[in-house]
Amino acid sequence: MSTPRATVRLQLHSGFTFDDAAAAVDYYARLGISHVYTSPVFAAREGSAHGYDVVDPARINPELGGEAGLLRLVEALRAANMGLIIDIVPNHMGVASGANRYWQDVLAWGARSRYAGWFDINWDAPEPHLKNKLLLPVLGQPRDTVLRAGDLGLQLDADQGRLWLTCYGQRLPLSAASHAAVFAEHSALHEVAQTFLTATPESLERACSQLADLARSAVGMQALEQAVARYSAATVPGQQALQGLMDEQHYRLSWWRNAAEEINWRRFFEVSELAGVRVERDEVFEATHALVFELYARGLIDGVRVDHVDGLAEPGAYCRKLRKRLKNLQAQRPAALRSGGPWIVVEKILSPGEALPGDWGVDGTTGYEFMDQAAAVLHDGEGERALRALWCELTADRASFEAHLQMARKQLLAENFAGEVDALARALHAHAESAPLGGRDVALPAIRRVTTALLACFRRYRCYNTADSCSDIDRQVLELARDHARRHLRTPDHALLDSVAGWLGLDSPSATDSSRGTRQRALTRFQQLTPPLAAKSMEDTVFYRHTPLLSRNEVGSYPAQVAAGPLAFHAANVQRAADFPRSLLATATHDHKRGEDTRARLAVLSDIPAEWETQLRKWMHAHEGLRATLPQPGGGLLAAPRPGTEIMLYQALLGAWPPSLAASDADGISAFGTRMAAWLEKALREAKLESSWMLPDTAYEAACQSFLKGLLASERFISDMAQLVLRMAPATAANSLTQTLLRLTAPGVPDLYQGTEFADFSLVDPDNRRPVDLAARRSALQQRNPGGADAPADDGGLHQKQHLIRKALEARQRNPDLFCGGDYLPLGVLGQHSRHVLAFARRSGAACAVVVALRHPAQLYAASPQGGVSWQDTSISLEAGFPRVWRDVLAGTELQTSESALRLADVLPNAAVALLLAV
Repeated sequence: MSTPRATVRLQLHSGFTFDDAAAAVDYYARLGISHVYTSPVFAAREGSAHGYDVVDPARINPELGGEAGLLRLVEALRAANMGLIIDIVPNHMGVASGANRYWQDVLAWGARSRYAGWFDINWDAPEPHLKNKLLLPVLGQPRDTVLRAGDLGLQLDADQGRLWLTCYGQRLPLSAASHAAVFAEHSALHEVAQTFLTATPESLERACSQLADLARSAVGMQALEQAVARYSAATVPGQQALQGLMDEQHYRLSWWRNAAEEINWRRFFEVSELAGVRVERDEVFEATHALVFELYARGLIDGVRVDHVDGLAEPGAYCRKLRKRLKNLQAQRPAALRSGGPWIVVEKILSPGEALPGDWGVDGTTGYEFMDQAAAVLHDGEGERALRALWCELTADRASFEAHLQMARKQLLAENFAGEVDALARALHAHAESAPLGGRDVALPAIRRVTTALLACFRRYRCYNTADSCSDIDRQVLELARDHARRHLRTPDHALLDSVAGWLGLDSPSATDSSRGTRQRALTRFQQLTPPLAAKSMEDTVFYRHTPLLSRNEVGSYPAQVAAGPLAFHAANVQRAADFPRSLLATATHDHKRGEDTRARLAVLSDIPAEWETQLRKWMHAHEGLRATLPQPGGGLLAAPRPGTEIMLYQALLGAWPPSLAASDADGISAFGTRMAAWLEKALREAKLESSWMLPDTAYEAACQSFLKGLLASERFISDMAQLVLRMAPATAANSLTQTLLRLTAPGVPDLYQGTEFADFSLVDPDNRRPVDLAARRSALQQRNPGGADAPADDGGLHQKQHLIRKALEARQRNPDLFCGGDYLPLGVLGQHSRHVLAFARRSGAACAVVVALRHPAQLYAASPQGGVSWQDTSISLEAGFPRVWRDVLAGTELQTSESALRLADVLPNAAVALLLAV
């Protein structure tokens, strides 16, 4: 089983290890899963809840069970005829603790470190205090304050023969020269001081051994303690000495807030605990992937998910190299696993109209675009427009999503990515200085100004052009950004804007080697800045500011566009079947903003905008007394929460509301309130309006939290919400089953995010990473009747979801060619209720399947108040040559059709979805 048929995503951590995953294999095998697909398995920061902060890619994470635990998991998988896909993180490493030996070596030796080239560090920073140093923004307060508080110190480790700088109890390496300086003041330590003074990275161990030997004698230990005591932070002279010692290191300790403006090394997004890795260098690629290659050659893994591929300097070249290296190992794999080749998918968010490059050598993406496509067909475009109009009225916010995005990008460039913008501007200035003609007399501030405008108007995650070539697509993207930026700049800046856009791709290739090199460096900086800017501005800012309909604010979506209908869904599937038939299909991930069923419920609001408007106005009026009024620093008063936040909160409560939650359930209300309070804090800070992660406004946050508590203490509000959830339950369940069946039958490899075979009314992380009750799922799977007595009581009518998944995966297993490589054929729907049906066929030779699913079920159910649906003349058109006898996989029944049509009254008499296989 090298090529996945269906995957399950499992989040590994110390509370859910390889052995826990192995214990679940039999369940997932019975469900129909072919491959377990895990979060990163390499050694990560101690206590990591996700594994993306890898500290050593050459070791299996001991907290997960180490290599022995991994082998036990693989043994269980192979015994069940299943495989393993792992998540790899080539873009960055965790550097927040001393566990990363590569980063520690850089701290100790600076640019002389054997690992200095692994990280993207500017050792030639323009700031004098950062010359030949890297910024280490780990202090909770300014350095002088931390020093006087005694949170910095010098520590002797006699056993290791090392001195360490301590910072909040964490140990940071001291340079060899600083060891010598500390010991040189004591006559008994001159010899060991000289050894450290002449030490190299290769000979340091000898110096440390000499120091450890000296410490074993009482006289030597006394001398060492006396030398270290001179740097005690308990005295003013000691603080001064320690200050001087810190200034001599290859890193500069700094207040964490300085990172945004002074950072001189590439980070993952704006996270200073994650350092960018230069995998574009062959030696770094080989060293950081050696264990991946070993695991593949030994047959322990069958493929990889590449995290944040757009963060790499050369994504396409990286993917092609990865494919080639893995393919070359194919002959070393166990004989039974040599067919099929490695399965490689990349985490890549595609903007509207963007396609994954076809020359990367990957099988597809991790499925964010499918998550958007499957969700889009659940939304009613007219209802969505009505909700936007309602938002504008109730919030007095008439700015479009695009306008909000523009404002957010400008804010982030000024406040969060100022250091990265400055580094890009300097790289462009260096290129201007090296250009043969026309660029030498350009001021750095002017370049920074026009570059900022260009970045603010850049609408994709990134371009992929080089100093030597620029595709037509990249050229169009750059031209569009340039033309938009022109509107935000004064006329005198337009010529320079044209020059900067030219250097970034619109000009012809550089004529000289020197200008080519500077141009490529500037290009790389630009291309590695636009992805975090895109993600942080939209997903982590505007998604919490502009919220007319929360179900559209999801990773992979672009809420500026009204949700597309069946034609767009069909076109996307036809394209995927042709280009990337093995791409991953997801409707829930560890990074989603809302669970798949949370979105399914909120999508119903687009079907019932008038009812939602009535309810929203009622709540906003009823809860006026819960709002606080806070003075603003510049004068005036601020409502807490502001109207936009209040509307977002009502939607979040509605989306995540447990179906059986009632006012009498005090424990349930308390638990739900705790979840919502954590979400609300994150939402307020991500929005970066009244509060933020960098500068939390505790008064505003407290007022909003008090508002939330007031809502959940109101029996009237709880009753209103519970009744609304109950009224929406049939439509919610239909939406859920529709998107589930689409994921299981569309071209691609369906992924099941852990636990979502039951109702998934989760919120953003960490809420979507809570423990999964596997025992309940085992019990439910063993039932023949999916709605039997043991069905989950709190699933909002979604007890058929697991049954649907099992039956559809069983069909995929029995018909692999049909679903894994078969043609995708859109089917037309005719009749009175045609807009409420989505239908398509999959064909491969004589094998054929038809998929039928409801759309806008709330409107359909409202038209049939007596229960069921009166389909009347609604039918699905079939081409000549289609089979006439079908088996309903989900209902277990057979039906016959005419040669040209399937009657909906026969296909969906009482169900929301149907999967028909030709008999």
